[in-house]
Amino acid sequence: MRLYDGGRAPNPRRVRIFLSEKGISVPVVAVDLGAMEHRSDSYAAINPLRRVPALELDDGTIITESIAICRYFEAIQPEPALFGTDPVEIATIEMWQRRIELHLLAGIQHVFRHLHPGMKEHEVPQVAAWGEANKPRVLEFLAILDQTLADRRFAAGDKYSVADITGVVALDFVRAAKLEVPAEFAHVGRWHAELRARPSAQA
Repeated sequence: MRLYDGGRAPNPRRVRIFLSEKGISVPVVAVDLGAMEHRSDSYAAINPLRRVPALELDDGTIITESIAICRYFEAIQPEPALFGTDPVEIATIEMWQRRIELHLLAGIQHVFRHLHPGMKEHEVPQVAAWGEANKPRVLEFLAILDQTLADRRFAAGDKYSVADITGVVALDFVRAAKLEVPAEFAHVGRWHAELRARPSAQA
C-alpha cells in the first residue's frame, strides 16, 4: 500500500490528518505539484484526473478522492469513529462534511486558484470574476457556520469528526487565498483554534 501525496495542498492534507487521528502509518510517495508531476503521463496512469491524493492498495486497486480514501481507512479501522456510529450521527457528520467541503473549502479554493498569480499554470483559464464571486459566498457560509458553532463544540456535534478535518484544512487555507475570517465570527475562531491545537493538525 502507498499513498500518493501532494504536500500542503488541502486534499492530501485531509487524508494525512485523518490517518494521524487514526494512528495509521502508510508509505508515502511525494508528488511535486510545483513541478507539475501530477500532470505527467506516469501519474495519469494512477489517476487519469491528474489530482492528488491517490491510494494504491497491495492488489493494485487505486482509490482517489480524499473522502473516499478516508472512508476506506474508516472501514478497516473503525476506531476512533470519524464518520459517526449511529444513523443520526453518521448522517449529521455527512451533512456537515459536505456543507463545509462545498461551501467553504471549495469556495476558498476557487478564490485561490482563479486569483493567485502562482496558480496561472495550474488553473487554465483563470477566471478572475469567478474568484471574486466566491469571496462573498465564503463569508455567507462562515456566518452560518458561526451560528451553528455557538452551541456545539465541533462541526457536527460534541464529537470530533471528518467534518472538522475538512474545516481546519479550509480555514488554514484562508491565508493562502488572501482572505480573512472576520473577528466577529468568534465561534469559528474558537473552533479553529481548538482544531489547530490537535497534534494531527501538524500532519
